[in-house]
Amino acid sequence: MKEKQRKTKKRGKVYIYGRHALVEALQNTPQIIQKVFLAPDIRDAKLRTLIEAHKISISLLNQKEGKQLVGRDTAHQGIIATMDPTSLLIPFSEFIEKLNMGNNPALAILGEVQDPHNVGAIIRSAAAFGFAGVLIPEHNQAPVTGSVVKTSAGMAFCIPLVTIGNVNNTLEILKKKGFWTYALAMEGSTTLGTDAFDRPSAFVIGNEGTGVRPMTLAHCDVKLSIPMHKRSESLNAATSAAIVFYEWSKKHPESLA
Repeated sequence: MKEKQRKTKKRGKVYIYGRHALVEALQNTPQIIQKVFLAPDIRDAKLRTLIEAHKISISLLNQKEGKQLVGRDTAHQGIIATMDPTSLLIPFSEFIEKLNMGNNPALAILGEVQDPHNVGAIIRSAAAFGFAGVLIPEHNQAPVTGSVVKTSAGMAFCIPLVTIGNVNNTLEILKKKGFWTYALAMEGSTTLGTDAFDRPSAFVIGNEGTGVRPMTLAHCDVKLSIPMHKRSESLNAATSAAIVFYEWSKKHPESLA
């Protein structure tokens, strides 16, 4: 999906720009939008209806101000908005209470992923392959920022992002709910493609340098490895996650409907 959006931090604010990004945010997570700036010639009825429906204030955007907010070379289309990315996060207790367990859902769990671009890419893959949510720890983890949302190509607006405390405690709760838990590990004893994924599944993606922490590995039911050519030592976190998520979706074609 082509995207015309940008998120940058300036004076403590996060900006998105372009019609597509703003419409998608307003349709899926309007609570994150704080204010909208529109150029005088914007007559988009759908966009204005969405903004007014959610009672979001609109300010006039002149050419000079647009360049100051998102950069001189940015094609913002005369549409810029300020947003609060932390408002995308759902408490784990609220999420798990409402989660439909009847269709064997899958969850992605971030385990100290430090690169915002990896976080955004993992969110994008989880959304693309029909996952029910992405669980994000409060500590030792890259938080949801404008950069994360940008890299997700707008998918951060379309899939539940769930805040959790301790990863290991969360895994134990998920197990009691009926989840089978997987750690993505280079030295995993189970090779991707051999598991049926016939139960609710939770996949832990570890730190870019050190992988999944030993204590977390101990809490997982399966250590899952990706087969690859011997000339390659490893894949980065986001690429590994995308491959595993795709393999899960092959066993659950209904998730792509």
